[in-house]
Amino acid sequence: MIIGDGIADAAEMDAPARPGNFSRRAFLVGSAAGLGALALAGCATSGAMTLAEAEKVYGPLPNERFPVPAVNVSKINPKYLRRTVRYDTKEVAGTIIVDPRNYYVYRVEGDGTATRYGANVGRAGFLWSGDAYIGRKAEWPIWTPPKEMIQRQPEVAKYAGGMAPGLGNPLGARTLYLYQDGVYTLYTLYSTIMPETIGKGISSGCVGLLTQDMMDLYSKTPVNTKVVVLPA
Repeated sequence: MIIGDGIADAAEMDAPARPGNFSRRAFLVGSAAGLGALALAGCATSGAMTLAEAEKVYGPLPNERFPVPAVNVSKINPKYLRRTVRYDTKEVAGTIIVDPRNYYVYRVEGDGTATRYGANVGRAGFLWSGDAYIGRKAEWPIWTPPKEMIQRQPEVAKYAGGMAPGLGNPLGARTLYLYQDGVYTLYTLYSTIMPETIGKGISSGCVGLLTQDMMDLYSKTPVNTKVVVLPA
């Protein structure tokens, strides 16, 4: 199932407000103001995973609330598998940088490197860019489509009261919610068990990582972490 915009979570965690960097409208329409100052030069890799390594990293997660199956790594381009890369940036360690043009999400490690994850991103018409921060986090969240999405896709109206957590829930096992000025932007970083979506534009602005990658990023990302979404 494809994520829509305006995802709501009935099991949300409290989020402290923090001043944002620019207007909500600018965030939604994809303003790139202020991003030109970023010194980004990412990205010679430190070496790709072997098949054996990938099968271990992306293996099953039987102890989760809803057991997560292993990723069929044959369905994903190897360049989108998790790896450490050289990444020059002025952003501090822990910052998340989304590169929708190349279908990557980076976590800055602070030593001239970053952890790079393959991602799916917003399809045409739903691309955006700018600065935000993680306002809240959730494990196995409930998904509620917004009114705007129900109008576009009437078939999701049956979930207007919320879709229960589980492998069929579009948000998956872990979700990071993007905020500005104390307000939820309607965009998320979420987890998916569908490797065939990585490296594609499929969602209504949200960004998906393989569940095993999202769990790795989620565990290292506290509330208030800065997120930079580069222009597509």
